[in-house]
Order: sequence, then C-alpha cells, then structure tokens
Amino acid sequence: MDTPLKFGDVLRTRLGAPTDVRSLSSSPRSQVWRVELPDTAGDGLRPAVVKHLVDGPGADERYAREVAALGIAARAQVPVVPRLLATDPEQRVLVLDHLDHRTPAPDWIVPYAEALARLHATAGPRDAGLLPRWQGPGTADIASFLALAVTLGAVVPGGASGELEALVHRLDRAPGHALLHGDPCPGNDLHTVEGVRFVDFEQASLGSGAMELAYLRIGFPTCWCVTSAAEPLLARAEAAYRAAWRAATGSEPEEDRLVDACAGWLIRGDALVQRAHRDGTDHLARVPDEDWTWGTASARQRLVHRLGVVGGLTAGDSRLGAVHALTVSMRDRMLTRWPALLPVPTRRP
Repeated sequence: MDTPLKFGDVLRTRLGAPTDVRSLSSSPRSQVWRVELPDTAGDGLRPAVVKHLVDGPGADERYAREVAALGIAARAQVPVVPRLLATDPEQRVLVLDHLDHRTPAPDWIVPYAEALARLHATAGPRDAGLLPRWQGPGTADIASFLALAVTLGAVVPGGASGELEALVHRLDRAPGHALLHGDPCPGNDLHTVEGVRFVDFEQASLGSGAMELAYLRIGFPTCWCVTSAAEPLLARAEAAYRAAWRAATGSEPEEDRLVDACAGWLIRGDALVQRAHRDGTDHLARVPDEDWTWGTASARQRLVHRLGVVGGLTAGDSRLGAVHALTVSMRDRMLTRWPALLPVPTRRP
C-alpha cells in the first residue's frame, strides 16, 4: 500500500511541488518515493527520489550518516552517488536525483569494484569525526567461532586462538580514511548508462577500503544477495579497484589487509543474518542445529563459502597458519555433516 509522501514546506520552498508520486520498495527503516519535480533549467519536469528515515532506534544517527556520506562522496570527479538535491533534517528526509538502473552485465563486479574504489577515495584524514570509524569483530566473535569449531568436531590447532586475537587487534587498528559505504550490496548499486552509482549510506563509516573490497571474495557478507565469482573475474575486479584507487589518490591500495578483512568477516556471526536480527545473539551457535535462509543462500552455505575463501587465502600465511588449518578442518566437517549443501550462487539475481 502506498504511504503518504513526506515532503514539507522546507522542501517545497526549495524544490517546488512534487507530482506523479509513486512508492518504491525499501527496507523497514525507510520510506522511498519516486516523484516529478519542476525542472529549474526549463519548464519541464525531472524525476527525483524522496527518502524518509522512519522513527526507530538510531534513526537520527542513520540519517546523519547518510547525509554526511553523500556530501563526501559528491567530491568524486567521476560521480559515484546520485546528486543530493535537498534535505529536511527535522523530518529526516532527503531528495536525490533519480537514476535509471539497467540490468548489470555478467562481469558487473568489475565496474562495481572500480566505482567502489572511487567512492572510498573521496574521503581522507580531514574527514575524521564526520563519520564513525569502521568497527570490526571482537573477542566475543572469536569465542563463538572457536566454540562452533569444537561443536563441529574440527581440529583446533593450539595457535588458532592467539592468531585470531592478533587478527582482531590488527583490524581494530587498521589505518585508513576511506569512505566506506557500510552495506555495498547488490541493490545498493545502480548500474546506469553513465556508470555505477551507490545509494543507501545509513551505515557509512571511515576506515580501510580493504574491508569492503573483501566483499567480492567473501560473498557480500552483510547482504541478502550472495555471489561467488570465478577467480579470473575476481582478479579483473580487484585490478580495476587498484587502478581506480591509484588514479584517484596517487597511492597504492593497502592490499595486504585483504586477507585480514576476509578472515574478519568469516568470524562475525552477525554477518549470517539481516540487520534487524543483529542484536547480540550468537548466530554461529545456531548453525549446528538449524539452517536458515536469508536471500539467495542459507547460513550454512554462507559459512562454508567463507571458510573456503579464508582457507585458500591463508595457505602459506605465516600470521594465520593455524587459522588456515582450522578453516580447512571446519569446512571439511561441515561438508561431511551436511553433504547436500550447495555452493552459493555464481550469478547475481
């Protein structure tokens, strides 16, 4: 059912009266409409998107994050976000240019990665304090992950706990001032004739770009849509990210953090459920007894995929040698216990 448009006097004075109002699908945390607004460059109309963040826990913070992130991202020489036309902070409403989304090409992660690098590169040290710092896994995640390994009957090397503690410490102290989207999922990327644009910055933060570049390999951990690309395509996408980062910043990306980033996403149990369910529940502890589907994959499918990725990336890694052995053993135990588990999808729906 259509919901009443939130478009008060502040926005009408700035942009004119909206017409042809249509509700669009959105998360439970927001209401979104497509409207027509008077075109200031002529006598016609132009399409726009109106987004209202509804009342609820953290709504003011999510609104502030989105507005701040859009302001930072607008610095990009090649646009990576829709243009922000106006805001109404009291109503938590923002108005953006409407962009037409096309069906992504089979190799969509390549232009996606290029645009992601340009997005990340828009922020820098001067932006410290405008957005929160990215938060990685903690000691509770380590305990839950190791407890799951024991329950599965996996071999837990003696050094695994120490390596995971060092991993969490490195992630917590990882430098970087990249503008992180916070939820760069399929659906939050618009593939337009002019290139990829990102939307929905309610979880934006600042940190190391590796934490989101890792999405391509680890399988979009905060997203309903999981995909697993073939290695040649992943290599192309990561090369596109590096090239775009160099072009935008004149520096090299911090590639050595990619393995750590993937391992960090692996041990986070809350990356097995949608955001509304990330409430402190130990979701890794649920895996032995139940398998639940979220979007395109089940929790066990997601976990097996992530174990395989981290197992492959940590082979020969002196800092994560015990973690390598642990992930290989856990994946083997899961596939032995649940032999009918299918790989995650290779194509975007």
